[in-house]
Amino acid sequence: MFGHPNFHKKVKEKMRILIVDDERDVEQLYRMSFRREVKNGIVDLEFAFSAKEAFEKLLLLHPMDVVLVLSDINMPGMSGFDLLKMIRDKFPELRVYMVSAYSDSDNMNTARTLGANDFLTKPVDFSLLKSKITELKGAA
Repeated sequence: MFGHPNFHKKVKEKMRILIVDDERDVEQLYRMSFRREVKNGIVDLEFAFSAKEAFEKLLLLHPMDVVLVLSDINMPGMSGFDLLKMIRDKFPELRVYMVSAYSDSDNMNTARTLGANDFLTKPVDFSLLKSKITELKGAA
C-alpha cells in the first residue's frame, strides 16, 4: 500500500514536515496521502501557504522539530527559491525538497545550485515521496 515496505518499521520518531504551497487544496491532498502515518504518530504535517509564512513558522518552531521542508517554487510574492536561500542562510542543515509542476532543467539546476536536497514534480508521486522520507529517516 505504501511506496516503501518498511515505511512504518524504519520511521520510529515522529517526523515534522513543513509543506509550502500557495494552492490551499494541496493541504487536503497531503493529509489524505499521509493520513495513516499521521494517525499512527509517525508524521506530523505543517502547512504554510506562502514562502514568507513558512519562514516565519520555521523561526517560531524549534528548527530541529522540522525534518523536511517541501516547497513549491512558483508562488506569489516570495518564491520557493527565495525561501530556499533564506533557509540555507538560517538553517543550513534543514532538508529541503523543491516541488514544481515544471520539470525543466532550469528549475532543477537552480534548485541544485541553491542547495535543495531533492526536486519533485507535480503531481507528487506519494509512494516515491514516502520512500525518500524513509531513506532520509534511515540516514539520520
